[in-house]
Amino acid sequence: MNLPCPLMKFSLLELVSKSASTACPAVSDLQHTGSYYAASVIHNTGYPPLRGAHSADVCIIGAGFTGISTAICLAERGYQVRVVEANKVGWGASGRNGGQLIAGIAGEKYIANHWRKNPCDLFGELRWEGHRIIRERVRQYDIECDLKFGYLDVAIRKRHLTALQQDHDHLTNSEFPYDVRMLSRDETCETIGTTAYIGALLNMGNGHLHPLNLCIGEARAAAMLGAAIHEHSPVIKIEKSRRPCVVTAEGSVTADSVVLAGNAYHRLERKLRNVMFPVNSFIIATEPLSADVVAKINPRDLAICDPNFVLEYFRLSADKRLLFGGRFNYFGDDPEYIKKRHRKKMARIYPELANARIDYAWGGTIGVPLNRVPQLGRIVPNVYYCQGYSGHGINVTHLAGQILADAIAGTTERFDLFADVKPIVIPGSFALRKPLVTLGMLYYRIKDRM
Repeated sequence: MNLPCPLMKFSLLELVSKSASTACPAVSDLQHTGSYYAASVIHNTGYPPLRGAHSADVCIIGAGFTGISTAICLAERGYQVRVVEANKVGWGASGRNGGQLIAGIAGEKYIANHWRKNPCDLFGELRWEGHRIIRERVRQYDIECDLKFGYLDVAIRKRHLTALQQDHDHLTNSEFPYDVRMLSRDETCETIGTTAYIGALLNMGNGHLHPLNLCIGEARAAAMLGAAIHEHSPVIKIEKSRRPCVVTAEGSVTADSVVLAGNAYHRLERKLRNVMFPVNSFIIATEPLSADVVAKINPRDLAICDPNFVLEYFRLSADKRLLFGGRFNYFGDDPEYIKKRHRKKMARIYPELANARIDYAWGGTIGVPLNRVPQLGRIVPNVYYCQGYSGHGINVTHLAGQILADAIAGTTERFDLFADVKPIVIPGSFALRKPLVTLGMLYYRIKDRM
């Protein structure tokens, strides 16, 4: 089955031309952020800190989706794996995100240009591989994470409709196994109860879920398969050698291979500090909504996302709260400030929710490389890294775990597809990340309105 290219929306490279949690001691011993996900988690984790000297086939630094997915893939193949996490399983973006299961790989066109191939021919089913892994893993390991399918890409301007129509045509002309269709303005309004959009693309292959419950459920599966997981164990250093050693304050792991899976929260390896920007996204969760309101605003229980870079996205939780998220230029974590900013945006789309009680407000950080290409590579031959998913994290992290496991086992074809596309490095961008992100947000706000 040859699946088509997605609608890929933006590239931070344009900005440059115009102008797992981590293994970081500074953030150790933190509990989960005050999110709806943390409040509704099914299983609390209590994995012991790393103490004493240990040996393993593979040591993974970071227990978010990338690290845990890699651990499962390796453990299923019989590898002895230890996962070392600075905070809690799913503490970073993996446990805080919008829960939107979106196909596609950011930076596809950039990668395809590097290989001088058509994106559709180069990626094909790879764009949906993360979805397949999640479906199978939820079923195989009986993970309760509110997995549902149905997704609406909404249009604000005519150019958005044109792009969505192209995406629709690619899908319908391929062997795509799920229902997709374009919705008119009236059909969009009827489907999600708002006049804010001029049309939409309905895609029943994408969906939504409870990300923290998925990550914790996968960690439980990894542990069941024999992987050892250590929380509250920030890594101090990696001693690189024939068998590298991962060192924490109270223990160490010597392994044949090491995987760095800290994404935007990573601070350990200096070579990776100037290759992507940390972009914040914020979410609010309302009180549970009445059946009448739910029937008006989202009777089909879809996930919704607009096409902007400074985007907005929303969906219903399992208990029928509206989870409303988006980006704005803020680097703090004050729930009252987040509520104030997002309430206005939510009320613009749904005036009937202007006075709804907001029970939760939180934020997190995603990694956005300048060329938007997910960064898979090696620091040295036996120390791997994977980061920078640009908002497509749930899907791509699960694909990345499989690719990393393949590479460690000696099959590098898919790994090299990404690793050969070198990150764009901007010297000093790590130190100047806040003003540069602010500048980027301003640039893309202007571009979104054009």
